[in-house]
Amino acid sequence: MSTQFTLKDHHREYRLVNDRLIFAGLFALLLFIIVMVRLAVLQIIEFEHFNSLSTKNRVDIVPLSPQRGLIYDRNGIILAENIPVFSLELTPENMGDVASTLDELALLFDMSDEKMADIKKQIKRQRAFREITFRQRLTEKEVALFSVNRHKFPGVEVKGRLVRHYPQGALFAHTIGYTGRINERDQKRIDAKNYKGTHNIGKTGIERYYEDLLHGTVGYQQVETNVQGRVVRELHNTPPVSGKDLFLNLDVNLQRKADELLGDYNGAIVALDPRSGEVLSMVSKPNFDPNPFVLGISTKEYALLRDSYDRPLFDRSLRGHYPPGSTLKPFVALGGLELGVVTEHTESFCPGWFTLPGQDHRYRCWKTHGHGPVDLKKAIAQSCDVYFYDLANTLGIDRLHNFLDLFDFGHRTGIDIPSESKGLSPSREWKRERRNQVWFPGETVISGIGQGFNQTTPIQLAHATAILAMRGVNITPQVARASRDSGQSELVLLNKNTADALPMENSEHWEIIIDSMIEVVHGKRGTARHIGKNLPFQIAGKTGTAQVFGIKQDEKYDAATLAKRLHDHALFIAFAPADKPEIVIAVIVENGGGGSKTAAPMARKMIDQYFGFTEDE
Repeated sequence: MSTQFTLKDHHREYRLVNDRLIFAGLFALLLFIIVMVRLAVLQIIEFEHFNSLSTKNRVDIVPLSPQRGLIYDRNGIILAENIPVFSLELTPENMGDVASTLDELALLFDMSDEKMADIKKQIKRQRAFREITFRQRLTEKEVALFSVNRHKFPGVEVKGRLVRHYPQGALFAHTIGYTGRINERDQKRIDAKNYKGTHNIGKTGIERYYEDLLHGTVGYQQVETNVQGRVVRELHNTPPVSGKDLFLNLDVNLQRKADELLGDYNGAIVALDPRSGEVLSMVSKPNFDPNPFVLGISTKEYALLRDSYDRPLFDRSLRGHYPPGSTLKPFVALGGLELGVVTEHTESFCPGWFTLPGQDHRYRCWKTHGHGPVDLKKAIAQSCDVYFYDLANTLGIDRLHNFLDLFDFGHRTGIDIPSESKGLSPSREWKRERRNQVWFPGETVISGIGQGFNQTTPIQLAHATAILAMRGVNITPQVARASRDSGQSELVLLNKNTADALPMENSEHWEIIIDSMIEVVHGKRGTARHIGKNLPFQIAGKTGTAQVFGIKQDEKYDAATLAKRLHDHALFIAFAPADKPEIVIAVIVENGGGGSKTAAPMARKMIDQYFGFTEDE
């Protein structure tokens, strides 16, 4: 029996161990090289990026919203101010469980299901880092209640800020407008950087038109925060620049008077200073309180305003379309003089109706039995329709349209408030382009008394009257008068529009028309003679009545048998003193009946208010 011995191969084992050590060394070297390369990339190539992230974790940039400029009337009475309020703000990305947090907040503040649904909708629509207002105008009790429970609500903060307030309420709602929450449409027209931290923006009226002046410039605060995000100290501060204050041409006392005069009537009253184009008063009724819009009006409240038959949100002074009626007659008469169709002594016979040659249809005068023979002055003073039927037919629609163009009928006045309407001054070309129809002679006839297709806005009518009062000087109406840097006393006048003179052949024609308008108020048979008493000067005016619906040939208008909404509109234009005008008035009262009965007395009281007269004087 033999025994076998197995000898170890030391050389082979040495080579195996040595190979493993070399591999391990190379692998470690490779890892070291990778680590070193990565360190080089992080510390050299990507240093700026990660340094920025590191700083962001430690330093926060907080936008400081500027204080919105204030708005005053011409006498320094505040019309738009900023008042402090506390609100509860949510930042969804910092809230953790958003749904749970909202449910607990709803219980804490007893929020309605409708309001909660609206907040959840906002959270879905907006980016997670944007703040959303959960509750506005917190009371002291609510602020204390949240402070006690603050630890339960990450991403929810009580924040104090200034919000817009309109102390005059509805009185200037349409003219000044209001501010509201910035929405997606607003974001397309603003500089996003300059509106960081700003919640509201001008939505309508002066607030919107002068947004750039009123808003100001955003500031920034650089602060150091701890791990919990609490501010430890302030590192740098760039203060915001407050918006400029605005001083308007509007007079709060005249505005209040116009509002009182319209009372329960729908309509508008506009007052201008024809020498400068300054808008002294501009009232549209019915109106509304703009304050609920600032922090967000409820759906129910907004629906009541939006769906109301009387349309309180609609600015009649700028956008309301009304037939000018007989208030257009002085301009038609001036066109007849200037174009050589008539003279001041040219007479027409008024039997109470007018017919076109070869036609049987009668265009009736407001005075059933007619005015008899009338010249231009009598025709304006007594508002004879037949005289202007005949004159318009002789002029023709093209010449009439082109002449009325000089007074900006059918054009925007250029007033410094957005959303002004153009109205309509019809022409043969307009009807062909818009309706693809020919123009009929009968349409020219009724255009001569401001009916038919004619549509004017109250501001347009006041502006045209101002041109007439100034004997052809056209000055664009202007609501804002001057601006002022916050905290300063020096006023800077806003750019005034240059005055343009109408190209008229004979300056005497102005005086003929104005003398005729004086007869309207001060003549023995003037249609507004009852308002011309007890004055130290003369008023030039013109009454107007605009039909709301057409009347058949054999029918007669009887207001007593008609619903109120079918009554004629009452109009009146005036300026005073007639020789050196300081104020122009345009009054339109919807369904007010005759202009002499309803609108003219309102204009007289506006003139009394402007000059400081009492009713006994």
